[in-house]
Amino acid sequence: MTRIFLIRHGETEGAESRRYKGHMDVPLSENGIEQIKRVADYIADNLLTVVYCSDLSRALKSAEIIAEPHGIKPVIVEALKERSFGVWEGMSFDEIKGKWPDAFNAWAENPLKFSPMGGESTIDVRNRVIKAFEEIMKNHNGQNIAIVSHGGVIRVLLCEILGMPLENIFRIEQSFAALNVIEMWDYPVVKLINGDVVAR
Repeated sequence: MTRIFLIRHGETEGAESRRYKGHMDVPLSENGIEQIKRVADYIADNLLTVVYCSDLSRALKSAEIIAEPHGIKPVIVEALKERSFGVWEGMSFDEIKGKWPDAFNAWAENPLKFSPMGGESTIDVRNRVIKAFEEIMKNHNGQNIAIVSHGGVIRVLLCEILGMPLENIFRIEQSFAALNVIEMWDYPVVKLINGDVVAR
């Protein structure tokens, strides 16, 4: 049995402004660091073989905290980075709706195929993320592994694992420092989604 801990990075600086961060390299806030420390403590009894993460600092710092109790260093996989939002990056929902109302409505109606100018669609993200995930699974059969990434990436992976249509991607919540646990037997079994261990 392979056990996978899918972990969203902790809260970032300026998170209260609800802006699309995408490929912007935004650091963890002090609260985000504390959130991830609690997740690391919560799963510390599960000896991790490896911790993978995206190359964005909010994921890398989170992965370093998760990996530290196990005496290992994270492995960076660029394909695990968040969706690129193109010209929308750094903008709030209201700013985007004000400047590109038709595009924002198209995104809300069909996040599967629509992509902002210069950005990625959900299908684009799926294609790179699933390829990376399959490679990770091939290399770590029967081990405990962690993947520290972003809300969009984790939603794509959970849709794939659950056999859910990607059109329903936003029916899955991913809070900061969310913990998701999957066990791979003859088929995947999802043990936890959007687990909030921060308050425990």
